[in-house]
Amino acid sequence: MRRTAKPKPLGFGFLPDETEHHFVVTVPPGTRRDVAIAEHLKFDTDGSYAAPSLGTGLQDAKLRVVLPRPKWMAIADEARVEFNRRLKKQSQPTGRWKRGDNPVMRLLGKELTLLAWAIEDADPALIPTAVKNWLGLAPEERWWLFTMTNAATGHALHGRNKGWRKAVRFALTENPVLERAERGGEIFRLVAGEGRAANGDSA
Repeated sequence: MRRTAKPKPLGFGFLPDETEHHFVVTVPPGTRRDVAIAEHLKFDTDGSYAAPSLGTGLQDAKLRVVLPRPKWMAIADEARVEFNRRLKKQSQPTGRWKRGDNPVMRLLGKELTLLAWAIEDADPALIPTAVKNWLGLAPEERWWLFTMTNAATGHALHGRNKGWRKAVRFALTENPVLERAERGGEIFRLVAGEGRAANGDSA
């Protein structure tokens, strides 16, 4: 009996046959143009994506964050190493960032967007702190924080520096880095507490 070849993941672990929900990191040619992270609920079989835009319309609604190139470069390698470590544990091929569109599986895309939200309006000098605190969070904590932030302030432009988005930046960049064993729970509590306070929630 002829074996059916297993589908090869696209980018960082994205398997369209399992779910079409994914993220796309668009890295433009050159070294100066901004990098965009968008969330897609559908996948076009030809793998093409409309150019990210902060104008109006459907493509604008998909955008979650736009990072200046230097800030993207400050987190790209750290995110790649973290994601590939996890993909290897699942016996999946590793990925790399390339010019153009980089598909990212849904859960990893949420985590990357959370980190990008933390640094988009931060002092560049604080980015290493944000990365270390982000690494200290468990994946499940990153997913939950993304979900809460996305629901309230997930738009790339209109959600900037507001509510949960602002709380994420404050908690990940302006708090001292703890030992890894302690860091996750403490940072998670800080973000959740600041986010609820910013949105006027009493819980």
